[in-house]
Amino acid sequence: MLSRTADSLYWLGRYMERAGNNARGLQVTLRMASLTGVVDRRDNAWRALLTASGCAPGFAETGAEMTQANVVRYLAADASNGSSILSCIEAARSNARRVRTALTTDMWEAVNETWSEGRRTTEATFTPDNLPAFLDWVKSRTILFNGAYADTMLRDEAWSFVRLGTMFERADNTARVLDVHHHALAGAEEGGALAYVQWQAILRSVSALRAYQWVYHSRLDPERIAELMILRPELPRSMIACYARIEETLDGIAALHGGRRGECHRLAGEMHARLRFGRIGDIMEGGLHNFLTATIDRNLELGRRIQEFYLQA
Repeated sequence: MLSRTADSLYWLGRYMERAGNNARGLQVTLRMASLTGVVDRRDNAWRALLTASGCAPGFAETGAEMTQANVVRYLAADASNGSSILSCIEAARSNARRVRTALTTDMWEAVNETWSEGRRTTEATFTPDNLPAFLDWVKSRTILFNGAYADTMLRDEAWSFVRLGTMFERADNTARVLDVHHHALAGAEEGGALAYVQWQAILRSVSALRAYQWVYHSRLDPERIAELMILRPELPRSMIACYARIEETLDGIAALHGGRRGECHRLAGEMHARLRFGRIGDIMEGGLHNFLTATIDRNLELGRRIQEFYLQA
């Protein structure tokens, strides 16, 4: 497979996953705002959302005031923000067009119809009354795309690179969501109603609130939330589940290339092993923020190594 084809497939997976992550993050923050009536008077929840999405520097450059309306517009539809939902959909469709023949009909229709419907949005789409429906639509479209490539693609290189992009983006998002809320999980914030809403928000950000209740059968507990999202392989968006799939996918690609491996394979195996043999007590004792920051940095390095080894011509 040509590097440019692999690159387009990889970024197709990443951009579709990122659109869904941003929609989920916006939903959770809006819900938190309505429940607390505060979202903290310093707008920390909106700042945390921008940080988790990697969009804080870009938003700061706009000079806009950090209000709900401004952050929603920037993360949902701002064309100057390459990670806004509509920008991600545009980029996903552009990548899909480049590799149209490598996609199944269901995959192409999922992406193309999402792009076509997204182009029909107006300013009214992002008003408080209409925004929830738009975010639900984005989530449903990304789930449709994931189902299309999971159910209709041959398990060949094309499928591998879409899956690799999806899992890489998902792992990064889970680590960032946890990191921006690490104070709420590390005991730096007092308990009570606000803390409980924050704990719910963290789980909702990765669609894991019901999963927590199923696994633990207990009230929300910060250490168990961290354990679920970092070390429990049953959760599809947990860090360990994502890195297991990243390692597995890279191994599969290597097998198709006569066993040829690079630094990205070693890094992926190391990151998975660190989680596989890790214990939440040790992670919390060593500092949750330190652990997550180190993981995010290693993830960035892994992304660079994947780019160098497979995606650059």
